[in-house]
Amino acid sequence: MVTHIVFFKLKDRTAESIEQARAVLAAMEGNVPMLRHLEVGVDVLKTERSYDIALVTRFDSLADLDAYQKHPYHVEVANYMAGVRESAVAVDYES
Repeated sequence: MVTHIVFFKLKDRTAESIEQARAVLAAMEGNVPMLRHLEVGVDVLKTERSYDIALVTRFDSLADLDAYQKHPYHVEVANYMAGVRESAVAVDYES
């Protein structure tokens, strides 16, 4: 199992913008077949070091993670997030 976690800090941190980005990320469920798990969480503490949204996804293999990165639906989502994010960090690990 491969877990892929991405944290997003948005340019516009209003509740509406955060909810829109959360909805776009969550819409991948059912539209990207190699996804085994998808979870999208919105930060509740809102501290200086906080990121706004966490995306947690799981895949059966590194090959599936690679296929996800290239999947047309994910590419659309990634392009959207590239336009609204200030920064993003990611961690990928096997378990």
